[in-house]
Amino acid sequence: MNLTIDPWIPVIGADGQQRMVSLHDLFAAAHELRDLSVKPHEKIALLRLLICITQAALDGPEDFDAWETCRDAIQPAVKSYLEQWQASFELFGDGPRFLQVPGLKAAQEVGEGNPATKLDLTLASGNNASLFDNSAGDPRTVEPGRLALTLLAFQCFAPGGRIGVAKWHGFDTPSKGASNHAPCTPSSMLHTFLQGRVLLETIHLNLLNKDEGSDLGPGKWGRPGWELPVSTAGDKAAIANATGSYLGRLVPLSRSIRLDAEGRQMILANGLDYPLAPIFREPAATMVQREDGPAVLGVALGRSIWRQLPAITVKRRSHADSISGPLALRNIDGTQSCTLWIGALATDKAKIEDVVEAAYDVPAGMFRDAGRKLYEEGVALAALWQEGVSKSVKAYAGTMKLEPVPYDRARQHFWTAIEQHVPTLLNLASKPEEAGDLKVSEWGKRVKEAAHEAFKFACPHQTPRQIQAYAIGLQQLFLPKPKDPNAPAKKKAPARKKS
Repeated sequence: MNLTIDPWIPVIGADGQQRMVSLHDLFAAAHELRDLSVKPHEKIALLRLLICITQAALDGPEDFDAWETCRDAIQPAVKSYLEQWQASFELFGDGPRFLQVPGLKAAQEVGEGNPATKLDLTLASGNNASLFDNSAGDPRTVEPGRLALTLLAFQCFAPGGRIGVAKWHGFDTPSKGASNHAPCTPSSMLHTFLQGRVLLETIHLNLLNKDEGSDLGPGKWGRPGWELPVSTAGDKAAIANATGSYLGRLVPLSRSIRLDAEGRQMILANGLDYPLAPIFREPAATMVQREDGPAVLGVALGRSIWRQLPAITVKRRSHADSISGPLALRNIDGTQSCTLWIGALATDKAKIEDVVEAAYDVPAGMFRDAGRKLYEEGVALAALWQEGVSKSVKAYAGTMKLEPVPYDRARQHFWTAIEQHVPTLLNLASKPEEAGDLKVSEWGKRVKEAAHEAFKFACPHQTPRQIQAYAIGLQQLFLPKPKDPNAPAKKKAPARKKS
């Protein structure tokens, strides 16, 4: 199977129907294809591949001016490029293989190997939760197209942990059975891409120019891994390109993998080690300031992505800025609204917990300090009302002598309800000077309504005793005063001495 000419990528066409396409077909129809039709982590991996191919085919763009005019050149340039490098995109065979290492053999000839289904991070296998899988123990055959997609996503997102050791050209694979996270996984990082109306626009919007891309790490712009393949564990130049350059890291080789001829079994061992920030910054990641310095913004499963938008929409002003959202935001000016697609694979050490995604139509005002500040205040207002809900639920539970207190039930209902009104807050952020007092704005009204709905949902009130407890809890449902960060800390009362 050759990924340039055989269909393996699920896309949504202009007619809204899903179909499978090859790399050649995808780029040929990119001006009319709406989007990729895959799971969030697979979409991130595919976008990185498509961006890498495009940037290599263009050998640029050189600077922002070249970026503005390069869209029409993408399709013919990629067509020629894929024809040139077609042999490197074979999934099987004796020659070069896509994202697989040559000369890889099992450490022992008998009883070694892993099922190829282990490449699918959403199937129940090892430490993986059964995210989308109800047949964890059944033997499964994977179609070659699906196998190619899971291989790509696995190389981008494989979680760290213990792993088998194989022989690579006669030598042990690196790290003696240990492995680090693949480059897209650390801190459950949120990956943000500008979303266009068609796939060609999405690819173009997320291209970095050479000036921007060469600033990310020690390897500068670099070359894709298929142009400078890592042939052995001692190939220092190729490894430096693969792990430290912009193009080299977009399609990583974080694990040493070799599929068998049928695609049912594979040899799996540790691959290359990818340094993280501050040595290298992932272009679609958001960097925030923590107490111990700059850090990657990750997903928190109990915290909706929309609450993170103020950090994600900070545009990088210069190469010296370590704190900002995705670097592709520099491709849009301060007068443009845009759609941001955000996704992540959430992990707890080596355990995969979930995949998440969201898309938001973000007004131009969010890319200015005043708009972000108002949005942050809107999120803070919602957090205060959620605090009020918790107090009222606690009062209800105390009267009813309930254990445990249904905090989570109320909290989840509150945030789910208010998320439907995020466009209202974004609309206010587009014109912060006209927003007025947030507490009495349309956003403030919606948040208050969500608080009352959450309390009502979490606290039954049918029986006389429930009605009494409900009334007591309702008396606590008001907007708490925000905490003063400059207020002195309360001193603890001295403990009484035992007589």
